[in-house]
Amino acid sequence: MENATSARERAQPKKVHVIGCGAIAREILAVCAANGLDHIELNCLPAIWHNTPEKITPGLREAITRARANGFERIFIAYADCGTGGLIDRLCEEEGVTRIPGPHCYSFFAGNADFAARWDDDITAFFLTDFLARQFEAFVIEPLCLDRHPELRDMYFGHYRKLVYLSQQEDAALQEKARRAAVTLGLEYEYRYTGYGDLTTSLIEV
Repeated sequence: MENATSARERAQPKKVHVIGCGAIAREILAVCAANGLDHIELNCLPAIWHNTPEKITPGLREAITRARANGFERIFIAYADCGTGGLIDRLCEEEGVTRIPGPHCYSFFAGNADFAARWDDDITAFFLTDFLARQFEAFVIEPLCLDRHPELRDMYFGHYRKLVYLSQQEDAALQEKARRAAVTLGLEYEYRYTGYGDLTTSLIEV
């Protein structure tokens, strides 16, 4: 007869090793906590790769190799395409793993279907998430050298019309940061609360 410990272990889902972008680590942990996803173990790659997408796919391949060496059978990639031009999808096919659907985090936070439906109006939008609102200086201003050369602003952002803040949490301080970011870039400001969007669905289904 099966003992109680064995029955509990059999009933629990197998551990899943999630390899995610550091820019959405906080959100992944929040979704896991809210939905009791205790079977998920998170490993994040550097958030700054958001600005250098050519590093993402090799980094993911190394992380998958390490996870399998550590005994993980179930692996999930918490990235969208993220500017890799289909390379993450190719890696997923080669490695037999899956990722969050969508072209980027703006899309899956908004909900991929909703993001696509709004695209005609948003084609001239520059997007922020909670992470980018917090890290606007480090991830936008400094990499583009706008702190040293503010005259470059219009060269980078002259074709944008508005800054759209897609917020995961309703936080007045972050909204103020996003408003100031819009002023800095010379753009109209628009706020949309999205919650965690398709990230929640993806993690629950892992």
